[in-house]
Amino acid sequence: MGNPKAFLSIKRKEAGYRPINDRIKDFGEVEQTLNPEDRRLQASRCMECGVPFCHWSCPTGSKQPEWQDRLFKNDIKGAYEILTQTNEFPEFTGRICPALCEKSCVLNKTHEAVTIRENEAAIVERAFLEGLISPFVSKVRHDKKIAIIGSGPAGLACANRLNHAGYDVTVFEKDEAAGGLLRFGIPDFKLNKSVIDRRIDLMEKEGVKFVYNTTVGKDISTGEILEKYDAVCVAIGSGVPRDLNVEGRELKGIHFALELLKQQNRVVAGKEFDNESRITAKGKNVLVIGGGDTGSDCVGTANRQGALSVTQIEIMPKPPVDENPATPWPYWPVVLKTSSSHEEGCERRWLLDTKKFIGNGDNVAAVEVEEVEWQKDEKTGKMNLLHTGRISTIKAELVLLAMGFTNPVYDGLIKELNVELDCRKNVKVDGNQSTSVDKVFAAGDASTGASLVVRCIASGQKTAQEIDKYLKNK
Repeated sequence: MGNPKAFLSIKRKEAGYRPINDRIKDFGEVEQTLNPEDRRLQASRCMECGVPFCHWSCPTGSKQPEWQDRLFKNDIKGAYEILTQTNEFPEFTGRICPALCEKSCVLNKTHEAVTIRENEAAIVERAFLEGLISPFVSKVRHDKKIAIIGSGPAGLACANRLNHAGYDVTVFEKDEAAGGLLRFGIPDFKLNKSVIDRRIDLMEKEGVKFVYNTTVGKDISTGEILEKYDAVCVAIGSGVPRDLNVEGRELKGIHFALELLKQQNRVVAGKEFDNESRITAKGKNVLVIGGGDTGSDCVGTANRQGALSVTQIEIMPKPPVDENPATPWPYWPVVLKTSSSHEEGCERRWLLDTKKFIGNGDNVAAVEVEEVEWQKDEKTGKMNLLHTGRISTIKAELVLLAMGFTNPVYDGLIKELNVELDCRKNVKVDGNQSTSVDKVFAAGDASTGASLVVRCIASGQKTAQEIDKYLKNK
């Protein structure tokens, strides 16, 4: 460690965002970057704690103190090598991870955590820029063939690890390009899709084969997959969105969040849609139902499309600001999160339950909501929802449902495989990521339910390890 007291003399410095009046005019990445010297100084703030809680809290087990030290010493190659020992895709997590590591950083007790996420992104970007990353092709190749179904972060991580281990890996993707929700669910202003293309290009040069526009269970039978491949990894994500079945749901102008986000990402990529099928917030009052990250992405997208106004509602209470005694350090703090999209213009409201959609002809025009309260049952400890009877309406010509996802799509692949499901209708796996069907494994959201990108990467890596063990035992 270059300077063990740097955290005392150097303050946390974030790169920040592009000016609001500039960034809402396009879909370019909103986050800026620090110059290399400032980034080195930020890396020097890592204290290399005796108990690195950052390492403990990261699902991939990232060795933050080690690669922070390499970054401080300007050893970008060494930093990248340490970083990718535990994380296949630091360019993804360095942009969109909520940074569980920073929340558990010892310095976060005074809200001065090391800028771990930004440092991570800086390392991988410099490594690519300086030509330090080249295709790795394993000298040892096995005669076993593996099918990865789904090219989201879990599928990609699993494919990458198995390919590096010397297996013949083919990734099947139902859409026209790889990435899953990284490509089609996360807006370009958070993750430019050239970043994904760069990684996929590297994986292809290393030997991974990608088959696009192919839905297993429809375009190709599961029987053919099971017959042709020695192991199969199901990584199709959690694709069934949570719906809101209230009066007026059939009205035009009510969409699931991903309908908007997927279409807009394709528009940015150059695809054209006719006026009838185009979902746009231009000149409309927009209501986003759901207070999570997907809802925030809808807010940012609506503002860029030219929304007249944007309102985001949540049925849960407003989280505390800055401190929450119920979630002390080093745990993930359940506190109010204000994203770059919220800063661009959005009215946020809490403790509202949607009662019905009100139409003007066939189109939605307003939403009736009711104020609610949450009351704890002293006997069971369960929180019960209480309706107050206080009704109001919110004007909205476009409503976006961003209330999360329930489980993977059952029809097709899952149904044909006939794998056992858990109580939440996710693919049930044991400690080895194995399903109830021989040689079929599952990774990521398909087996856990909707989660974070970093957790999906970790799951994909573990599944690759278990598939490797399975094939070697065979």
